[in-house]
Amino acid sequence: MDARQRGITIRGTSAQISFTYQGVRCRESIPIPPTKTAQKELALKLQSIKYEIKTGTFDYNRHFPYSKKAKEFRKNRPDLYTIKEALISWLQRNQAKLQLSTLQDYNSAIYHHLIPTFGNLTISELTASKIKEWLSELPCSNKRKSNILTPLRQMFEELYLDEIIDKNPLSRVKNLPNKTREPEPFTQEEITKILNELTGQEKNLIQFAFYSGLRTSELIALRWQDVEIEQNRIFIKQAHVRGQLKVTKTKSGKREVILQPQAKEALFNQQIFTKKHNEIVFHDPQTNEPWKNDQPIRKNVWIPALKRAGIKYRNPYQTRHTFASTLLSRGEKPLWVAQQMGHKDWSMIIKVYGRWIPQI
Repeated sequence: MDARQRGITIRGTSAQISFTYQGVRCRESIPIPPTKTAQKELALKLQSIKYEIKTGTFDYNRHFPYSKKAKEFRKNRPDLYTIKEALISWLQRNQAKLQLSTLQDYNSAIYHHLIPTFGNLTISELTASKIKEWLSELPCSNKRKSNILTPLRQMFEELYLDEIIDKNPLSRVKNLPNKTREPEPFTQEEITKILNELTGQEKNLIQFAFYSGLRTSELIALRWQDVEIEQNRIFIKQAHVRGQLKVTKTKSGKREVILQPQAKEALFNQQIFTKKHNEIVFHDPQTNEPWKNDQPIRKNVWIPALKRAGIKYRNPYQTRHTFASTLLSRGEKPLWVAQQMGHKDWSMIIKVYGRWIPQI
């Protein structure tokens, strides 16, 4: 090797070449046989690299596919960096600060929807029209579509803020409007029929759901230490989401709920089953353990009770709608009802339950 060949150092059966790319001094080792021909080819390779850098056509990954630097530099090349690589990298950087349920949602969106659809495209190839076309054919609710797009939005926003891309295609894709399902509250007669089909802990659970307005995640996380029966109140401080206990997401979610007489009765009756443990209020009578999620409640308690009572099926969330509509129908103030429900203001109450508010 010509000692005057700058940027090349021979080390036995390998050589190290060095060059500057994007202001960074790069050194890469290449195995070569100890022949003059191989050394000449290496010199030509270095010349080619320098020419490509000068003309803006250099692809680090093509020359050094196993280099750590190649991966880093690809992030700065939206014409080379794939959406799959970008999403996985984004998730790895952010997963430590995400709640478990959010991380599970993002994993589902990324690995079941975004990567299979867009993963092989480079960052620069994704357009707003491609996203909109895909969304129009995606067989799920508008809310679910918006949730699936969330990690893609956040990843592209990072690239834009880091000045790796000049335009963010997601800024031209608006979240689709959520279609609010019309509440179908149960009548008092229907509630009575349903509760007549239940006994013990199952009856206490469903009765409390009807007359407290709690979300199922809050219901199965309620602790005796947060119950004050004599003072007619409970405190909502946590929720049970996907197998994990976590504090409520918002200040409004963490709240004091005034006990209606029927809710108080349900708690009073439930004491003989779980009060001695002084922990979670409602247990699954089949396991004698706290409910893990809403699935066994729906499958083993709710659906059979409605069938036996001959009541048209509505999902368990309608117990919450029943609670709200009942309070409003008897003249309770919308703001107070919103506070009992855990809403930050009463706009949702007006929007969803407006027809149950008496006209003055």
